[in-house]
Amino acid sequence: MKTRESGMPSEDLWRTFFDPDLILKRLGLKGDHQCVVDLGCGFGTFAAPAAALVDGFVYAFDIDVQMVEATQKAATTAGLKNLIVTRRDFVEQGSGLPDGSADFVMLFNILHAAEAGLLLQEAQRVLTRHGILAVIHWNHDPSTPRGPSMEIRLRPGECLRTVASAGFVTDRLLDLPPFHYGFAARKP
Repeated sequence: MKTRESGMPSEDLWRTFFDPDLILKRLGLKGDHQCVVDLGCGFGTFAAPAAALVDGFVYAFDIDVQMVEATQKAATTAGLKNLIVTRRDFVEQGSGLPDGSADFVMLFNILHAAEAGLLLQEAQRVLTRHGILAVIHWNHDPSTPRGPSMEIRLRPGECLRTVASAGFVTDRLLDLPPFHYGFAARKP
């Protein structure tokens, strides 16, 4: 499954849109997390910094072979032995991880997908009780330099409701400048 509007810019340009370390910390990623999952890892923009931060393993998934290669390169360059990168259609096939095995799942810039419900089901399945679902998305602002079209881009309230309707307890919305918002949610 490739999400609609899933084209990516150059990796160098993409990295200018985020401060991954700050975003991960603000969303609750801590060093003692043992199993972190990145569904739709792209260039590894967040998977590699997460692996550098945690004691456990980070499992990064993407369907696009170029994204998998970029994430693997980021892991190799940084000397990360705890970043496991897999090419997989995690919407159609799931992640393959055991039920209740993850304590932190990242859904970053992906909930505009037509299959958002399936993404949230997979996150719900792999998370431990009280595990954290971290979400970021592009601001609902046509002046952002990237992001899905405004027709399918989620407004912050809509994103919160979508995640809550999947059974998660959502937290307050965070401004993640310059172009994003996000929040952490918990599996009850």
